Amino acid sequence: MGTLVGPVLSAFTTSKDRPLFPSPTASLPSSKPHLTTSRKIHHHEINTSRFGNFLHLKPESKPGCLDSDLPWFNPSDRPCFDVIIIGTGPGGLRLAEQVSQYGIKVCCVDPSPLSFWPNNYGVWVDEFESLGLVECLDKIWPMTCVYIDDHKTKYLDRPYGRVSRKILKTKLLENCVSNSVKFHKAKVWQVKHEEFESTIQCDDGSELKASLIVDASGFSSSFVEYDKPRNYGYQIAHGILAEVDSHPFDLDKMVLMDWRDSHLGNEPYLRVNNSKLATFLYAMPFDSNLIFLEETSLVSRPVLSYSEIKRRMEARLRHLGIRVRRVIEDEKCLIPMGGPLPRIPQNVMAIGGISGVVHPSTGYMVAQTMALAPLVAGAIAECLGSTRMIRGRPLYHKVWNGLWPIERRLSREFCCFGMETLLKLDLVGTRNFFEAFFDLDPYYWHGFLSSRLSLHELASFSLSSFGHASNSSRLDIMSKCPVPLVRMLGNLALQVI
Repeated sequence: MGTLVGPVLSAFTTSKDRPLFPSPTASLPSSKPHLTTSRKIHHHEINTSRFGNFLHLKPESKPGCLDSDLPWFNPSDRPCFDVIIIGTGPGGLRLAEQVSQYGIKVCCVDPSPLSFWPNNYGVWVDEFESLGLVECLDKIWPMTCVYIDDHKTKYLDRPYGRVSRKILKTKLLENCVSNSVKFHKAKVWQVKHEEFESTIQCDDGSELKASLIVDASGFSSSFVEYDKPRNYGYQIAHGILAEVDSHPFDLDKMVLMDWRDSHLGNEPYLRVNNSKLATFLYAMPFDSNLIFLEETSLVSRPVLSYSEIKRRMEARLRHLGIRVRRVIEDEKCLIPMGGPLPRIPQNVMAIGGISGVVHPSTGYMVAQTMALAPLVAGAIAECLGSTRMIRGRPLYHKVWNGLWPIERRLSREFCCFGMETLLKLDLVGTRNFFEAFFDLDPYYWHGFLSSRLSLHELASFSLSSFGHASNSSRLDIMSKCPVPLVRMLGNLALQVI
């Protein structure tokens, strides 16, 4: 879901074979997408597909890099910083931007600092408005919709936007450069710790030192330690930005979830599997011939296979009458959800996916990371920006608790309970759940999806959800949730202790 994974970059190429992106100085996006197709396409230039089949088409766009001039770390200079951030994804750059505002010396280390981010991000518009980042959205849909089944559709009066990866990364980089952040193009191999200082060793032979190392390199990092088994649930999705003959979706509505399964009527094997472990369609229509389509498993354990996802998506597009003419970009998304938090505190700080900020019930992460980075930066500044220069264990304790204060840890346990509940629901149970969920007062479902509810509000949200549920849904939840509920209560008690 964001994961929910948003739509892909503007990716039609010009005659110079470079992506078409909106200008970083673009004003608030209009209802028109910043993606255009040429109407003068010769027949032999189009890769056509069998009706509804897109699997043999190869994506046409290639990864690119920003054309920016960064202040690079010079190995001949003194290799000491206050903070070293590993990774230049959204979380890493946002934290670098925020920390450096306090005059703290920051260096970002990444094998390719200027590369376009491979992931794609969709967000609720109000979230980015509250962060002052709404200009980084290059497409806004005024409404979203959820297809519960073939007879029930929920229309949600909450605008949804696509993040322009180029605009957002350019903005963050420019702010970092203005604040004298240095960049080093290398891969970090090892992190070594002393009492008040840590050293990173890079694949180019360089060594850099800092009072604090922050890992923003993503889920696969080995630098952040856990003291509990990582029993993740997984969100997996396959998406394409495609030129199509036509599609049946309204251009002013983003399709948040489509749980219909009528497309599997002639696919008995797929239909049986989908009834046990359902997938939904996530769709962003840009115009009548350009659309982002993503078949998504909200959460599963073990993870659903890509091949199964693709087969279901192929059947769905065929049923909807969507003929894919060109695949502009494709996306394979795998997001670990839930599980334990990293050991708190520890010598390496974390931000982004590896830090546990992914919403355990939805997969949302980007807006949450953007919102939390200033809090972490403030905690760092209280230690490294002061004349006392608080370092070592007091520093690690301060920054980790800045990211995960007890209230936020308890709220996350509740959301993990939500994930464990979803893991136990079949298609019918999932439909019933979301029908009740989106019938709630918008304050509750907005707040839950955006991780804004306090623990007390989450308790009220839970009671309200149960009250709005159908009798069959209540029975389903009561029969399947006792074990996750007991586990959540135990974890809450441990957190409080």
